[in-house]
Amino acid sequence: MIEKLYNLKQTQTDQKMMEKGQLQAQIDTISAEIMFTQNKIDTATLHKFGSISDFAVLAMHKNTMRQHIQELELKKIELEKIMEVIVEEVVELQKETEQYAYILEEEKREALKKLLLAEQEASEEYIQSKYISG
Repeated sequence: MIEKLYNLKQTQTDQKMMEKGQLQAQIDTISAEIMFTQNKIDTATLHKFGSISDFAVLAMHKNTMRQHIQELELKKIELEKIMEVIVEEVVELQKETEQYAYILEEEKREALKKLLLAEQEASEEYIQSKYISG
């Protein structure tokens, strides 16, 4: 029973670690998009006959990109909060896993003790029977 609980906690920990990895990938993607958008803001210029040929249009374009960055940063903060919760859950699951591992180890030691004691009794009985018959 303890072994099943141990395996369950280990599986849950692995699932949370995968979930954490996926969140980290999303956060990294958002960070990359923020940097890319910030770079676009910094390099946006006026073109004489291009699609952006007016200062007002350029300002609106930059403001739109800044708003996009703000939305991405809010989403990133939200994901980081979720990540913190998952990290706490992983720590708890690892603690429980370690507890079950300790209990399993203790059960193994007890089983080994019983086996050694049974072997010792059997050898003592054999020696006594040899002594009595001899």
